[in-house]
Amino acid sequence: MGFSVNWSWLTALSCLFCMGGEVYCSCTQEKIEMEGGDYTLTKQLDTGSLLIYQCPEGYYPYPALARVCQTNGSWKPLPKTFVPQRCKVVECPDPAVLEYGSVSPLQERYFVDNETTIECYSGYKMRGSSKRVCLPNGKWSGSTPICSHDASNNCADPGIPAGASRYGNIFGIDDKVQYSCNNNLILVGSKERVCQESGQWTGEEPACYYRHTYDTSLEVSEAFGSAIKDSLTTLEPLDDTQEGRTIRISKNGTLDIYIAVDISESIEEKHVNKAIDAIITLISKISSFSVSPNYEIVFFSSEVYEVVNILDFLDKKIELKAIIDELRNFKVGDKNTGTDLTSLFETFVERMSIIELRVGKKVFKEHRHVFILFTDGAYNMGGSPEPTVKKIKSMVYMNHTGEQGTESRDDYLDIYIFAIGTDIFDADLQRLTAGGAKHYFRLMDITKLEKIFDDIIDDTEVQGLCGLHHKYSDKGGREMYPWFAFISVQNEGFPSNCIGSLVTPKFILTAAHCFKFGDLPEHVTVEIDDGQGRVKKVKTFKIHPQYNNNAKVAQGVKEFYDYDVALIQLKEDVKISPNARPICIPCTQETSDALKLVGVSTCEEQENLLLKNHLEKLNFLTKKGNFVAVKEAYAKLGDNRDECIRHALGAPGITTLEPKEAVTDNFLCTGGLAHQRDHIACNGDSGGAVFKEYEHRTIQVALVSWGTKDLCKANDGLVESNADSRDFHINLFKVVPFLKSILGNDTQDEYAPLRFL
Repeated sequence: MGFSVNWSWLTALSCLFCMGGEVYCSCTQEKIEMEGGDYTLTKQLDTGSLLIYQCPEGYYPYPALARVCQTNGSWKPLPKTFVPQRCKVVECPDPAVLEYGSVSPLQERYFVDNETTIECYSGYKMRGSSKRVCLPNGKWSGSTPICSHDASNNCADPGIPAGASRYGNIFGIDDKVQYSCNNNLILVGSKERVCQESGQWTGEEPACYYRHTYDTSLEVSEAFGSAIKDSLTTLEPLDDTQEGRTIRISKNGTLDIYIAVDISESIEEKHVNKAIDAIITLISKISSFSVSPNYEIVFFSSEVYEVVNILDFLDKKIELKAIIDELRNFKVGDKNTGTDLTSLFETFVERMSIIELRVGKKVFKEHRHVFILFTDGAYNMGGSPEPTVKKIKSMVYMNHTGEQGTESRDDYLDIYIFAIGTDIFDADLQRLTAGGAKHYFRLMDITKLEKIFDDIIDDTEVQGLCGLHHKYSDKGGREMYPWFAFISVQNEGFPSNCIGSLVTPKFILTAAHCFKFGDLPEHVTVEIDDGQGRVKKVKTFKIHPQYNNNAKVAQGVKEFYDYDVALIQLKEDVKISPNARPICIPCTQETSDALKLVGVSTCEEQENLLLKNHLEKLNFLTKKGNFVAVKEAYAKLGDNRDECIRHALGAPGITTLEPKEAVTDNFLCTGGLAHQRDHIACNGDSGGAVFKEYEHRTIQVALVSWGTKDLCKANDGLVESNADSRDFHINLFKVVPFLKSILGNDTQDEYAPLRFL
């Protein structure tokens, strides 16, 4: 077969001949332009390059979402002259599939921002949303509207999602309903559901997606966050505040988490890097909970590249920090040729088999298994992974069916699929999932996944855990520092302001010097945003009995701040939420749990862990308008302490020649320029938490008390130290008896006490 003259010249210019005689050609930019949008190329115009189209919100690329450059120099799918590439308005599935009711307005097609109203026929009752809006992600707002009688049925009418057809209208025990999608839409969710004795339907409600439909960050956060938290709780609540927590894994059970990221040619490298960031955030979050999982983390294409081996956890050879380092050091490089999903799952089967062999069948039975997979589902090697996934399910289910008289094993296996990429093989991927709730997520933008994973602690299931916070915040830092409290005392003259930290739902910890003689509880207000009104009224405040500002006037210390600590008791509890959570404080069992100290721990163990270095990095907060900003300083401990506290002699009102007269052993010292330049505290920072991060939990080790110099200007809280300025913070480890006498008081029934060691 001959070549045309034009094609021969093109080949000479743009094709490379390999030793085997194969021809590899570059693609051209002809006819790939995008009306109303743009595109990116993963490998310029070279073979294997992905051409990915982008449109503004509310639009999607049409007729192709992406194209790939083939070895013969043509794009797949081929651009078509009579159907130019453009951005098209997002469409939602037809809602007029409702039985026993009407949808208005009745339209042939529904686009973004179109609104519908649903009314039931006479004698039928409405469930779900009576008004819905077509959203930019191709879904309808609210929930599926249902018009039904339901009275004589064992199960409620499960409804018909927009764009779907349902087969089956009898809803008694063991009756089935089956769903399919109209007009080439993609079915996501359960194709078949069965009515159970409990009155609940098996599986999850299906939905019909267009190719451009995706799950929003909020949807993924709510569904995945709720499901994964069930895996991270233990059988016995840690205290009375956690009685409502969902129970999914026995107290002595083990959680094994397998994570896999597709790095084949169909996945952009930037998406792989974002997946790595998301995984780091996820495992950091998981470390906040009461279960310490074992991890297997791999990347895969035609081969499996193991980054973290789960067997190292069995041998206690690896820690969380090492996992994060391994992930950050992983480079995709030229590994991304072909895709073999079967080989991936076979690796997991092999690891599970070795674990079962090592621990024995009885112990393995108590292992819960969670698989998290990032892929588009496009495999071109190894055949279908379904048989291998069935092996995994068989190993976990152990032939139990969940029928009466046998133990259900469904709770011991979850397989989550995060569909990423531009051309997703939905049907193939959904068959791999396992678990009762939503386990399949279609992502438009993986760059938001890190924040999604950061949001998995957003509900009250973990309200008993101190020190939890978010890595990101859209609310002026409140979610990043949810213990932050702003204190105002208005007695006579101008109000005085301080900062405090929420240590229990009832108490705020702050500095004693925030209160003057004559101040009463009614003069004090506390601002903390828990969604129930920001300003909190105060029942009482209690100052450390040994605090006496005038105690050392005769010794040349005009103002003495030893034991500068106070507790404010609120009239009503703060409602624990993402914006309002307690910080961990020393010498409590809650802090030992956060530090993962096994067995009977001591206060000394906590102090040695948190303040072990002669230069210990700490943080404290400042308020700038409506925002909260973080400051950084290093506590000078051990051999560095004497030089640090010496600068106390330069403070106004101090005439003694002995710095330890003003700075007792109850203080931590920060500031200066040695080693690094610290931030300095400002007047309004008094009483604020001086804290340390420990694997995504926050422990308060001190509180801001006083300093040698005022270097701050109005509304400028982030000020750095000079050579002579020093700050002194009350070390909470030194005032534990006072904290315990109030916060640990178990002789009263007014509030739940903390458990001090």
